[in-house]
Amino acid sequence: MNSDRENEVTSTQTNAAKAYRQQAVLTASKEKLVVLLYEGALRYMDRALHALEAEDIAGCGEAISKAFAVIGELRSSLDREKGGEIGENLDRLYGFVQDQMILANRERTAAPLTQAREVISTLKEGWDAVICS
Repeated sequence: MNSDRENEVTSTQTNAAKAYRQQAVLTASKEKLVVLLYEGALRYMDRALHALEAEDIAGCGEAISKAFAVIGELRSSLDREKGGEIGENLDRLYGFVQDQMILANRERTAAPLTQAREVISTLKEGWDAVICS
C-alpha cells in the first residue's frame, strides 16, 4: 500500500517537472531555446556515455539517436543567409558532432562521443555568456 502512494507521488512529481519544462520552452526567447537544446543534447550524450559504460547497447543507441536529433534540429534551424561565416562554422561543428556520434554508435566507444560532448558543452558556454550579458 505504501508503495502505491510512493508511485503516485513520484508520478505527480514527474508530471509537474514535464509541465514546467514545457512551459519553459513555450515562453523562452530564441537564445534560451538554443541553450535548452544544447542542454538536451548534453543530457542525451551523458545517458549514452553511461549506457556505454554499463554495456547497454540499446540504451546507448537510443540516447545517441535522441542527441543526434537535437543536433539535427539545431543544424536545420541555422539561417545561412544571415549567419554568414558564423552560420557556416556552426554547420561544420554540428556536422562534426553528428559524425562523432555515428562513430561512437558504430564502434561502441566513448572517445568520439566525449569529443562531441566537449564541442556542444563549449558552444553552450558561449550561449550562456551571450544570454547573461
